[in-house]
Amino acid sequence: METLAIVGASLAGLSAARAARAQGFAGRLVIIGDEHHRPYDRPPLSKDFLLGSITAEDLFLETDDDGLQAEWMLGGGAVGLDAASRTIHLQDGQSVSADGIVIATGARARQLPALAGLGNVFYLRTIADAQGLAPRLVAGARMTVIGAGFIGAEVASAAASRGMQVTMINNAPVPFAAQLGQDMGAVVAKLHAANGVDLISGAVIEEFYGADGAVTGLKLTDGRQLSTDVVVVGIGAEPNTEWLEESGIQLGSGVVCDAMGRTNIPGIVAVGDCAAWFDESRGCHRRVEHWTGALERAALAVQVLLDSGSAGQPLKPHYFWSDQHGVKIQFAGHSDGHDRVEIEAGDPEEHNFLAVYYLGDDAVAVLGMNQPRLFTKWRRNLVSQARKPEDQSGLVAASAP
Repeated sequence: METLAIVGASLAGLSAARAARAQGFAGRLVIIGDEHHRPYDRPPLSKDFLLGSITAEDLFLETDDDGLQAEWMLGGGAVGLDAASRTIHLQDGQSVSADGIVIATGARARQLPALAGLGNVFYLRTIADAQGLAPRLVAGARMTVIGAGFIGAEVASAAASRGMQVTMINNAPVPFAAQLGQDMGAVVAKLHAANGVDLISGAVIEEFYGADGAVTGLKLTDGRQLSTDVVVVGIGAEPNTEWLEESGIQLGSGVVCDAMGRTNIPGIVAVGDCAAWFDESRGCHRRVEHWTGALERAALAVQVLLDSGSAGQPLKPHYFWSDQHGVKIQFAGHSDGHDRVEIEAGDPEEHNFLAVYYLGDDAVAVLGMNQPRLFTKWRRNLVSQARKPEDQSGLVAASAP
């Protein structure tokens, strides 16, 4: 392999570049990104960066000793791919041909069309998004957060710490149930209530009110009306895969990959938020939109790209963390399918505890709130349900490069 192209100047893309050099790739390395920025850390955008505790310079991920010797093509991004010739077409009309390609184009915030173009409506995915939202965190002002996922919850936490009147609207009966299960989701809901956030669950928005290019309020289907000064929408993300629609790459909920990141086209792998890897423990493809997935899986995908004979490896248990109202929430494993949760230490009412999820006699997930040391021990010992990859397909026509 003489030329390796990475499409996506993100954590996943940077991790892939580092892995390639660490694994001995000495050829031409091209990194393509649609933002003008080099790769930066996104989790702090809804936490320290939003509150002004750190600057943009603190977010950038490259270090002086990376030694990538890469060609950076930033500010345009890819608009198409000829998979047969492995040629990437860029927005500015240029093209890049490569022997191997890593797709790491990430995801974008899902939009609410009814709020398009309104000046006090914000999404949070990029530095620019956070820079636009930060001045709106003003004591006494009213914020409405639509969506009680982790981004929405972290923004609600930051706004409440600034003395804002925060209402968080969730369409499900219990927030975070998909990740944590009903019981533990309810514990996180109580954390927000204890810190002054008005969480409305099981809610459906009927209409928005506005004036002078801004949202001034909304009405729920149960008749309640809410006034607001700023709206933050956190209703999930959509993978950036449109540029691949005519490429022959298999797409589903993202770029469809086997259990090591191979696509159905030889010489092309995918990593990060845009990649739906085959989860052998669940028997399905799923995207993992968390920092550790972007960091750890890139090395595996690059490994099979550089050495087609590489043996498959089991994936580490799913892991994410969140900081809300001064509480560090950590989770590893999968909660779906568990039959009970046992509190191993602490008290959920005090938001300082460790809970273990079981399926039969097996621990399948662990949740910690302000229990980093004990959580780390349980995470280390957590038995992954993923078996060693034997059938890595899950693809229409997968083959090694």
